[in-house]
Amino acid sequence: MAFYMDKLHLMTVYVAVAEGQGFAAGARRMGMSPPAVTRAVARLERELGVKLLTRTTRHVLVTDAGRRYLDDARRILGEVAEADEAAAGINAEPRGHLTVTAPSLFGRMFVLPGIIGFLQRHPAMEVSALLLDRVVNMLEEGVDVAVRIGELPDSGMTAIRVGEVRRVTCAAPDYLAAHGTPAEPAALLQHCIINTSNMGAGNEWKFGHAGNATTIHVKPRLSVTTNDAAIETAMQGFGIARILSYQVAGLFETGALMPILTSYEPPPMPIHVIYREGRQASAKVRSFVDMMVPHLQGNSRLF
Repeated sequence: MAFYMDKLHLMTVYVAVAEGQGFAAGARRMGMSPPAVTRAVARLERELGVKLLTRTTRHVLVTDAGRRYLDDARRILGEVAEADEAAAGINAEPRGHLTVTAPSLFGRMFVLPGIIGFLQRHPAMEVSALLLDRVVNMLEEGVDVAVRIGELPDSGMTAIRVGEVRRVTCAAPDYLAAHGTPAEPAALLQHCIINTSNMGAGNEWKFGHAGNATTIHVKPRLSVTTNDAAIETAMQGFGIARILSYQVAGLFETGALMPILTSYEPPPMPIHVIYREGRQASAKVRSFVDMMVPHLQGNSRLF
C-alpha cells in the first residue's frame, strides 16, 4: 500500500512539473521546495527507466515517452480524485485545482469575474486561468474547462452554448467625416484598413449570409497582433477596423466608434463552455461549469 501511495505522489509531482513547464512552477503548485520536486521526478524516471523530461536552461520539455505517461498519470489521478469525491458524497465541498482557458480579452471581461466568484464561494479551490488568443489543446496542456468563440470541431468534449458574438466593422466618427462611410464591402478597398492578425481570417474579410455572401481581400495600411491595438488605432481616427462585438459595445454606446456595413454582417459566432464528459468530468469541474454557464448566459446581452 505504501508503494502505491508513494507512486501516486510521484505522479502528482510529475504532472505539476509537466503542466507548469518547469520545476519552480511545479514546486509552487505542490507547496514543495524545487530541490524536492527535482528529486521526485528523477526518482520516478529511475523507477520507470525512461526519460520523461528534457531540461534546458530555460524550459522543461516533455519527451514522447513523458507525454504518454503524462496522459496516463492524469487519467489515474483523475480517477483517484473521483473516487475520493464519491466517497465524500455529492454534497462535499469542491476542493483541488482547476485549469481554465479563454480568449484573452473575453476572459478578462467576462470569465475572470466568474472565476473570482467561484473561488469566493469555494475556498478550498485553486484556479489557473490561461487567457490566450490561441486554441489551447485541452488534453496536452491539462486544461479542465475552456471557453471557446467560434464553431467547434468534433471532439469527445461536452459543449454548452452560452451566447454568441458578431464580427463588426467600425471606425471613429472623425475618420468617417473626413473619408466618407463605405456603403458596401467593396468600398473598403478605397479606405485605410487596420487588420488584426489574430482574428483568424487573415486579409480575407467575409460579409453577408450564405445567399448574399461576399469576400473582400483587404489591403491593410496597418496590421497588429491584438484587438486592443486595433481598437486604439481606430479610435484615433486612423482607419477602419474589424473587431468582435463585445470588445467595442461600450465604445458604440459612447460614440467613440461607429459601426458600419451593419446590413452586411456575417452570421454570429457561438460561444461555448467545453469540458471533458463522462467520468472525466470530476465534481469540481461540474461545480465550476454549473456556476460559469449561467454567469456567462446572464451577461450574453453584453457580447
